[in-house]
Amino acid sequence: MDHDKYIGRLLDNRYEILEVIGIGGMAIVYKARCHRLNRLVAIKILKDEFSKDEDFRRRFHAEGQAVAMVSHPNIVSVYDVSSTNEADYIVMELIDGISLKQYMEKKGVLNWKETLHFGIQICKALEHAHSRGIVHRDIKPHNVMVLKNGSVKVADFGIARVMSKGNTLTKEALGSVHYISPEQAKGGRVDDRSDIYSLGTVMYEMMTGRPPYDGESPVAVAIQHINGGAKMPSTINPAIPGGLEQIIMKAMAHEPADRYNTATAMLYDMDEFRKAPAILFDYNIPPTDAVTRLQPGVRPTTAQRVAGSTQRGKSGEFSSAVQRSEARRAQRSAEVNRSSSQSARSRSKKEAEEDRGRVAVIAVIACSVVAIIAIIVFLIALFGSGNPPEPNLVAVPTLVGKSYDTLQIGGDFVLKTPNYQHSDMYEKGKIAYQEPEPGKQVEKGTEIYIWISLGPEPQVKTMEDLVNQERMTAENYLNGQKVSFLCKEEYSEDVREGYVIRTEPEAGTPLEEGQTVMLYISLGPKTKKRDMPNVVGQSLETAKVILDKQELDLNVKEIEEVSSEVEEGYVIRTLPATGEPLKTGDTVVIYVSKGPEKGKMPDVRGEDIDTAIKMLKAAGFDNIDYSDTVESDQEVDTVVEQSVEPGEESPITTTIQLTLSSGPKAEEKTKMVHFGLMEDMLEAYSVKIVRVDTEEVVFEAILPSEQSEIELELKGSGKVIYKVTMCETNIYTQEVDFDAP
Repeated sequence: MDHDKYIGRLLDNRYEILEVIGIGGMAIVYKARCHRLNRLVAIKILKDEFSKDEDFRRRFHAEGQAVAMVSHPNIVSVYDVSSTNEADYIVMELIDGISLKQYMEKKGVLNWKETLHFGIQICKALEHAHSRGIVHRDIKPHNVMVLKNGSVKVADFGIARVMSKGNTLTKEALGSVHYISPEQAKGGRVDDRSDIYSLGTVMYEMMTGRPPYDGESPVAVAIQHINGGAKMPSTINPAIPGGLEQIIMKAMAHEPADRYNTATAMLYDMDEFRKAPAILFDYNIPPTDAVTRLQPGVRPTTAQRVAGSTQRGKSGEFSSAVQRSEARRAQRSAEVNRSSSQSARSRSKKEAEEDRGRVAVIAVIACSVVAIIAIIVFLIALFGSGNPPEPNLVAVPTLVGKSYDTLQIGGDFVLKTPNYQHSDMYEKGKIAYQEPEPGKQVEKGTEIYIWISLGPEPQVKTMEDLVNQERMTAENYLNGQKVSFLCKEEYSEDVREGYVIRTEPEAGTPLEEGQTVMLYISLGPKTKKRDMPNVVGQSLETAKVILDKQELDLNVKEIEEVSSEVEEGYVIRTLPATGEPLKTGDTVVIYVSKGPEKGKMPDVRGEDIDTAIKMLKAAGFDNIDYSDTVESDQEVDTVVEQSVEPGEESPITTTIQLTLSSGPKAEEKTKMVHFGLMEDMLEAYSVKIVRVDTEEVVFEAILPSEQSEIELELKGSGKVIYKVTMCETNIYTQEVDFDAP
C-alpha cells in the first residue's frame, strides 16, 4: 500500500488526511483534521490488500463497533466508522503520548509504584470492556498509550470480538506472541481471563525488564506459554514486593480457572496491596476473607500461610528481605500443590494412567541426564580445576559491609538505586545485602541490587534529612522506614529537577509506622532554558508539537512566505534560529512556506509555438514542454492543447505541457506487401507481424514448414515500419512506403 496516497485527501468531505503516524498489520493510522468539528483526530484506514477481503473488512469494522460500545477514560475513544468507495476507516481520539513499550524501553525496569499505577488503569479499562461483553485479545505494552499526565489509555481493539457462546479461535492465535494466553496459543476458547493473563505478562515485564517467555521464533515462545513454568519475578528483580509478585503470578496462572475470574477481583487485590505494600495474600481462604496481611519481618511457614495467620517479627532485623523471599517460596509451593491437586481431581482415570506412564519415562530420562551431568562435573573437577572463567563472564564483587558513600564497582556492572532497611549487623550507611551474591560469575553489564543499612531499628524513628536527595533514593529510604509517602512537584530555583526540595515532617521529627510523609520534588526553575530545536523542513503541525514539548510556554507566531524551495505548509526558517537560547515565555516566529509565486495562466491555444512561449514567459512561466504532437486540421506547430486551464492560478515553477499540431492526417492508401520468411523449416511454425507505431497485429498464424513467404494487403500513409516475429523471436523489421508507386 502506498502510505502517502491518502495524504491531502478529504474523506467523506470531512476528514483531511495530514500525515502517517503509525503502521499496523491490517491498517495505516493517519493524523487528520475533522473540518466539521475543527479538531485533530486519528484515522485508521484498512490496507488495500485487505480491503478486498470480506473477512478482513468484517474484522476491521468489528473493531469500530466493539469500541463504540465502550466509553471509559482509560480506553481510546472511537468517534466514527465509515465504509466508502475510497476507503474503509475508523476515526479515533488522537493521543498525545508514547506507547507503554516505548516508556519501558526508555526507563528499563520500572519500580513497583509505577507498575501498580499503570496496571490498575489497564485493569480498569478491561473491567469496563468486559462488562460490555468485549475481550480485547491483544493486551501488550505496544497497545497501551502513556499520556503526559501519567494516565494510560488502552488502544487498538483491532482483533476484539464481542463474546458469544462457542466463540473460539480457529484460524489464528491472535495478539503478540510474548503476551498471549496459553489458550490463545493453542487456538482455544478465549474469555475475560485471557486478557487478565496478558495483563499479568505486561506487569511481569514492567517489574523485570523482560517478558516471562522468550525464544528464537514466535512458535518457540508460544510453546513456552502452552507449557508454562515462567521464572518468579523475584528471581530476576529481588526488589519486587511479595504481594505484587503474587498478584502477577495469579493473573498469569496457566489454567484459566486458577486466575482471577474477573478484572474486578484483580483490581481489589491491587488496591489492597496499594494500601498495604507489605501485604501477602492467601488464596486458599474463602473469598469473603479476601487477604491475609503479614507484617514485615515475618517468616510464615506453609501451614501458617494456609491457616491465614499472621505474627510480628523482631524489629530491627535486616533479614526481612530474605524472610520475604522465603515467604514467597512457601506461597509458591502451596500454590503449586493446590494446582496439582486440582488438576489431578479433574483428570479421568485413563488420563491419569497416561500421565503416570509419561512421568515414568520422564523420570528415567531425567535420571540419565543427571547421571551424565554428574560425570561431566566430576571430570571437570578432576582435570579442569584452575581453568579461567569464560572471557565474557566476570565475578560479582563483594559489596556487603562496604560504605555506600565511597563505593566503587568499576564498569563491568550497573548499580541500581539502593533500597534501605534497618539492620543490627551493619552500621548505618553500610551495604547489608546484595543480589547477585558475591563471587557469582555473570555477564558484563549485570545489574546489582543493594540494600543499605539504616542501623539498628530505634525505639523512636526520626525523619532523615532527604533534602537534595534524588527522588527514587528518598522513596526507597521511606519504604525502608515502613511509612507511606506522597509526592508533590513544584518549581525550585535552587534544587535540581527530580530532587527533594523539602519534606513534611522535617528532618529530626519523630516518625510513626504507617505515617504519611510528604515529599516535595523539584521541577527545576520555573523559567527554564533550552536551545531552539531544529524545526526547519518540518510541517507546521509537527513544528508546533516539537516546540510544545520544550515545556517553555512559548508564544508561537506564524508568518507565510513565498518559497520555490520549501513545500507549501512546511517551515522555511525560525526566529530565533536553530541552536539559539530559549527561555520560558519567549516568542518564536515560524516562517511557513505558502509555495512558489503563482501566475495567471494565459490562453495560448491556436497560437504558433513561438508566440505561445512569449506569452507564457511574460506571465512568469519559464518551464515549457512542447514535445507532444497530434494530428489536427490546424497548421503545423500550432498549440492545440495546454496542461493548465486558461485563467487558472498556478505556481510559476509548474512545467506547462503544450501539445502541437502535426498537420492534418494523411490519406491512407492500400498496398500489397511481400514478407520473406525462413526456409527449410522442419515443422510448422508461428509467425506474427506487428505495425510498430500503433502496435497493431496485422498478421498472426501457424504456417506449414514448406511456406517461406507471405503477401499481405496493408493500409497506411507515409512510411510505416513492421516487425516480423517467428517462433516468438524477433527476426527483422521492414519499412513500407505507402506513398511510393
